[in-house]
Amino acid sequence: MAYFLAKTEPSTYSIQQLALEKRTVWDGVRNAQALKAIRQMKKGDRIFIYHSGGESRVVGLADVLSDPRPDPSDAKLTVIDLGFACFLEPGITLGEIKQSGKFNDWALVRQSRLSTMAAPEAFVNWIRKLHPKVKI
Repeated sequence: MAYFLAKTEPSTYSIQQLALEKRTVWDGVRNAQALKAIRQMKKGDRIFIYHSGGESRVVGLADVLSDPRPDPSDAKLTVIDLGFACFLEPGITLGEIKQSGKFNDWALVRQSRLSTMAAPEAFVNWIRKLHPKVKI
C-alpha cells in the first residue's frame, strides 16, 4: 500500500463533505506533478486529506477505490475514486510538520502549491505515532 497527500480547500470540498457522501471522484487536478502522483495511485492506497485555504492541516484519511482513469471531461487529465476512511482529530498542522524538522525535503514543505503528492514513509510512521488508535 502506498500513501499520498491530497489538498483541498474546505470551502470547495471538505473532509466533512466526503464523510457525508462516503465516496467521490477526485478531479480538477491540472498540475503535471500532481497528475503524475494521481497516475501512480492504485486501488487500496491511502490518501491523507489536507485542508488548505488558511487551515493548513491534515484532517483525515481516504481510501483509493479505483485505479486512475482519464477524466471524462478532459482526457489529458486523470481522476480516481476516493472513499472516506476517517477523521484525524486533532489534525496535524503544517506548522507542526515543519517544526518537526523531519520532512524538509518533502514537497508539502518545499512546494506549497502542489496539490497532490506521494507521502514519505517517515511521515506515515510519524502520524501513526501521533495517532496510535487510528488505523493508518
